[in-house]
Amino acid sequence: MATAVQKITLSSARDIPFNKLVLSQSNIRRVKAGVSIEDLAASIARRGLIQSIHVRPVLDGEGQETGMFEVPAGGRRYRALEMLVKQKRLNKTAPVPCVVGATDSGILMEEISLAENDERVPAHPLDQYRAFQSMRDKGMTEEDIAAAFFVDVNVVKQRLRLASVSPALLDIYAEDGIELKQLMAFTVSQDHARQEQVWETIRNSWQKEPYHIRRMLTETTVRPSDKRAVFVGVDTYEAAGGIVMRDLFESDDGGWLQDAGLLDRLVSEKLTMIADEISTHGWKWVEAAVSIPYGVTHGLRAIKGVPLDITAEEQATRGALQEELDRLTADYEEADELPDEIDQRLGEIEAALDALDQRPVRYDPDEIAIAGVFISIDSDGSLCVDRGYVRPEDERPVEAAGDDAAEEEVDPETGEVRSPAVHRAVITICGEPVRTEEDEEDDGLKPLPERLIIELTAHRTLALRDALATNPQVALTMLLHKLASDTFRHTAPTGCLEASVRHLYLSGQSEEMKASPSAQSENDRHERWGDHVPADDQALWDWLEQLDDGTRLDLLAHCVSFGINALFERPNPHAASGISRHGLDVRLAQADRLAVATGLDMVAAGWKPTVGNYLGRVTKGRILEAVREGAGERAAQLIGHLKKGDMAKEAERLLADTGWLPEPLRMSDAHSEPADQAAGSEALPAFLSGDVDEEELPDSEEDDEAAMIAAQ
Repeated sequence: MATAVQKITLSSARDIPFNKLVLSQSNIRRVKAGVSIEDLAASIARRGLIQSIHVRPVLDGEGQETGMFEVPAGGRRYRALEMLVKQKRLNKTAPVPCVVGATDSGILMEEISLAENDERVPAHPLDQYRAFQSMRDKGMTEEDIAAAFFVDVNVVKQRLRLASVSPALLDIYAEDGIELKQLMAFTVSQDHARQEQVWETIRNSWQKEPYHIRRMLTETTVRPSDKRAVFVGVDTYEAAGGIVMRDLFESDDGGWLQDAGLLDRLVSEKLTMIADEISTHGWKWVEAAVSIPYGVTHGLRAIKGVPLDITAEEQATRGALQEELDRLTADYEEADELPDEIDQRLGEIEAALDALDQRPVRYDPDEIAIAGVFISIDSDGSLCVDRGYVRPEDERPVEAAGDDAAEEEVDPETGEVRSPAVHRAVITICGEPVRTEEDEEDDGLKPLPERLIIELTAHRTLALRDALATNPQVALTMLLHKLASDTFRHTAPTGCLEASVRHLYLSGQSEEMKASPSAQSENDRHERWGDHVPADDQALWDWLEQLDDGTRLDLLAHCVSFGINALFERPNPHAASGISRHGLDVRLAQADRLAVATGLDMVAAGWKPTVGNYLGRVTKGRILEAVREGAGERAAQLIGHLKKGDMAKEAERLLADTGWLPEPLRMSDAHSEPADQAAGSEALPAFLSGDVDEEELPDSEEDDEAAMIAAQ
């Protein structure tokens, strides 16, 4: 016979006037903890009493109820309500929601008080972060949220920053897969893809300290203490659209400047402006760089300048400053420590005296005409100008001044002394001559910008991945080549295959590249495989063993493709990080070999020259070179007179279906087709090849004349 299960009866709930409640001596809470009574009272005033109070009837000596109720659990809520009553913000007879326990239940009130506190589980921190995020999304400001929860606004900002970490990492944190201090370190970057890549790199590593995570996330950034940032100013960098990554949880010394390319451009622009101003003083050349190499002045003659005389006003100022300095020094000579204001004033006086003593120098105009100036940035970010150096080739020949020379300075027609010709100084910024609008009209070609080369090689890397993933035999050969090199050639450079294999982060990605056919193909293929690959380690092993050879090769090719690195990057032979010149050569050579093996065609992969990805980012000479190679000399001549913006747009139209590629996307000479096998349309015109018959010269001249008319 089955035994009936006894049903549980819950305590009844009712509203009891506050003046009928008394605090029980059985309440276990004696030590202050958690939110203060004042903050709890403010919370009740704002939100009401969220949780009922547990009470029991007070009995008299005969066991009869007295109409009063004692509070064994909820003492802090009782104290907060009591404070509101004393503040006249709550009536003493206001009804309080209570759960009334039975007096004959046999459960001690101490047990109830302890159980209520022990069984109360605070929300997971992630739930709090997401709640803050939801409240902000619904219109509450960070200050409003801070006021509502009685915390500092910086606490709210920190919680919101944690909620902005990659959702994938937040899910891992929710399952206790990441520690809070590690999650805090990921907030220095807003790039979710980079955050996930760093986590994949360190998740199975012993080195998971927050400082290591921050270093990996900021390895391509610049600190505000960098002399370039000090020279330009962080405010100027931000006004130009630059982003400063900040750490709200640790001291970050000003954060990290994310866009190093923008910073370098601002530095170059400011140096150019300063060099332009100095060049107006008549110097023959001005060379500006972030850092001038040591010993650059060796072999140069330094011209001597004469310091300008100090004026009477400056002399009086200097005397007053020196007198004040002597008086303060005497007054505080025996003091163990200077007051802050006196120490500051002494520094100001010394700086003013140094400025007065560093007199401007006047140079001989004849010497200025053959001398130059070095401009650089000092270690503290200040401008360093070193004037007056003559190169050996600029020295004037030593000749006695005769009557002929004097006659050359006099105009024979007017008899007036000729003014010396004004020559524009040659300005060099970071080793590259500054190009003016007039220079843009020249046919000379400027090397491609490094950032553009990185983006172009990122396009090629993505296309190589896609090509390799569809060529399993080539992928197998590539992987075996890498493994054999690592096994038998221990000093071999890494090359273009990261055989770990991990997904290489492409720093040169653009929006156009993310929407390219190669990217879409890679993403689609990865999603198809991801639907089948088991998450469990043992299940993955078993699944791989059951695959047929063809499917295994397809999966191998897909995985190996993620390790392809055909990116150009600046060689760094003087530091442990980066790549050497030899390593870069090996990487690019292997990329060419891989392109040949897979039959990669960047044109078929969807790359076309546009204003955004190439033509608008190079000089006019480069634009004309591209049109000349892709659409012919006549097309180049027709757009040669246009301004750069219009020229780039016309060039995009002319090159749309030509299949032209810039140098970083072409095969190297070692892997390109022989000249005699190239397409006939690529052959140079006769007047450019140097193989011209005399009978053809008149026709060439006519063509040139017609082209000039068209260009006008």
